[in-house]
Amino acid sequence: MITHPTLEDLEFSLGEQLKRLRLNKNQDQKTLAARAGVSVRALRNLEGGSGSTVKTLLSVVRALGREAWLETVAPVPTVNALTLTRRAATRQRATSPAVKAKAAQSRLQAAATPAATPPTSSPRHGDEAA
Repeated sequence: MITHPTLEDLEFSLGEQLKRLRLNKNQDQKTLAARAGVSVRALRNLEGGSGSTVKTLLSVVRALGREAWLETVAPVPTVNALTLTRRAATRQRATSPAVKAKAAQSRLQAAATPAATPPTSSPRHGDEAA
């Protein structure tokens, strides 16, 4: 059975990732909060997973230089599968070996038979000259 994480779990996980990134950049909460233009309390709430606003999240992500993360949230597909099927050539149906053999045989017979001579014109009934 597949279990999905709760919203609280997701908030906590995101907060931990941001905290780890901040620490890897060797910044304290006060410095990052000032760079992001948010309060230290808002940053603490975000890192702790105890709720925050989208504006705070975006400000902190930008201050950490991770705007590319946002592009992975809902990427815009560059290829539309429906347009590919419209442009594709129509698929030819497979032919059974028996049908192929019969077609080849009839082509051979047509090639071996001498060309029929066109019928000579004969006067029609009633068009005869007297």
